[in-house]
Order: sequence, then structure tokens, then C-alpha cells
Amino acid sequence: MQVTQAAERPPMPAPTPDAAPAAVGSAPGKARRRAGRPTAAILDQDGITTAALELISSKGYDGLTMAALARSLGVAPSALYNHVASKDDVLLLVEDHLAAMVDVSAFGVEPWEEAVRRWAWSYRDVFSEHTPLIPVIAVLPVANAPKTLAMYEAVTAGFRDAGFPEERIISAIVALEAFVFGAAYDVTAPANIFDAGTLADEVPNFTAAVDRLASEGHERPTDVAFSLGLEALIAGFAALRG
Repeated sequence: MQVTQAAERPPMPAPTPDAAPAAVGSAPGKARRRAGRPTAAILDQDGITTAALELISSKGYDGLTMAALARSLGVAPSALYNHVASKDDVLLLVEDHLAAMVDVSAFGVEPWEEAVRRWAWSYRDVFSEHTPLIPVIAVLPVANAPKTLAMYEAVTAGFRDAGFPEERIISAIVALEAFVFGAAYDVTAPANIFDAGTLADEVPNFTAAVDRLASEGHERPTDVAFSLGLEALIAGFAALRG
């Protein structure tokens, strides 16, 4: 049987120096997308708020600068300024974030005493996790902070609806907040904060009272103190209701 020679294939054109290999399975003429995540960080208010809280927690309020915040987010300061105009704007975001975590749901639903109780306990617990912010938030204006204002609106309406004199509502809230902020610090205090040490014999009344409290075996003495003070405030304020 005679074998015929196969027809020769035409030569393939040589690749040009600038040609890049096509991706497997890609459509002709379609640019190949780079693998991996975008190199530029994507900024939003939640991310800025989270980064600011982390900075304050680790370095204190003085550690929160726009330059430091931009570095922690992995962006240039100019990119950060596209979202917040100043450090005050960042603090408003932080203030609103914390205010939104405070439970005001009992106002208008539960009795006034229970609503104040739930609000105050929640308020203390939120700020006990962010004590470096207390000196700042305690004196920060609430203008243009929608979540903070919503919290105050709920509390104010609850006081008014319970028959509290309108001219005393804000003063009562401020008094409760002062107590809450101090109690938030107390949560983080060392267990031996009232140990008189070698001077115990010179302060026998104080030492005896400290020992008596310790003998009660409370798991969290700070909770006992907070409950005592809060209930006294609630009872005192209740006497002012109409």
C-alpha cells in the first residue's frame, strides 16, 4: 500500500515582542483582569469609626490624629478627608456609634423606673469598654449627631411622659450620666483598690467596712455599688414626678 505525504502546515506567525499570553478560556480581544484585591482601601464611615475606636483604645485620645487614623486605614490623609472634614467629625461618628449601642427600648414600653434602670445599666456597660473616651464624649456637643440625639429624645420623652417636670428633665439626665460615667471607670478599677496596706490599723472604720464587703463574696462588687447608687437616684427622682 502506498503512503502519501501529508500536506505541510503553513508556518505560524512569530509572536510580537509586546504580545502578552492570553488567559486560558478568555474571550479573544478581552483584557485579562488582575487577580487579588484592589490596592486602594475602600473607606466608609463604619470603617473610619472602627479604626478611630481602636486608636483611642490603644493610644488614648491624644493618639487619635487624622494622620494616625489615615495610616491605620492604609490610606493617604487626602483620601480620609474625602469622608470626614476634621477630627471633630470623627468624634461625632464615634459618639453616635456608642450612643446607638445604649438600650433605650424600655422607654414608652416599661414603667419609668425600669426604663431608667435598663438605660443606665446599658450606658455604663457600653462606656466601661471605652473609658478613654469618657472625658471627650462627656463634654462633646450633640449637634449633628443623629443617633446621639435619638437616644436623648427617647429618654427625654420617657421622663416627660412619666410626669417629670420639664424644667428638670435635662438636669436629671446629666446627673444620671455623671453617675454612669464614674461607674464605668469603677468597672475597670483593680480589685484591691481599697486595700489600705500598712496603714490599715490607722483607718479602722474604713478597713472594717472594706473587709465586711469582701466577706459578702460578691462576684462583681462594682455592680453592687452601681445598683445601690442607681436605685437611690431613681427613688429620689421619682419623688419629683407629678
